[in-house]
Order: sequence, then structure tokens, then C-alpha cells
Amino acid sequence: EDEAQGADILMVKPALAYLDVVKEISLHSNLPLCVYNVSGEYAMLKAAGRAGVINYEKVLYETMIAFKRAGAKLIITYHAKELAKMLKGEK
Repeated sequence: EDEAQGADILMVKPALAYLDVVKEISLHSNLPLCVYNVSGEYAMLKAAGRAGVINYEKVLYETMIAFKRAGAKLIITYHAKELAKMLKGEK
């Protein structure tokens, strides 16, 4: 419907729980697809990392890769600054 109404971009939020939807949209639309990694998803990874339940950096990286693999062309995330430092090799 958004595409038919003239949208320039399509967005899926929350992103993590709807990777299947992201994939389907990417297969059926020519518009850029953006995912929004919402605050609850951010908090979940942070809390699990602090608790030692996950390797935070590895899970964060895999989460971003999952968004891209599902078809997202843009990712909006509260992890952006941290992720940029990780990708540059900084801590």
C-alpha cells in the first residue's frame, strides 16, 4: 500500500522479529528497504552482553548482517556509534 501511495522508501520496525517480512518485501519491491532496530532490541542485546549470556560484539555484528542478508538497504540502530567504532577496529 505504501508503495502504491508513492512512498520513496519502505521501513520495517521492529526489525529483528520481522526478518521474514523484510525478506518478502525485498523480493517484491524495487524501493529501498530500511529496518529500524528499535530500542527494545538494543536493550535486549546490551542486557544479555552485560549478563555474560552472549558475546555482545559478535551478536551485534551478526544481527546487522542478518538485516542485510534479509534485504535491508538501510539500517537505523541505537548501536550505530559503537558499531562504527567496532568496524574501524576501535573499542
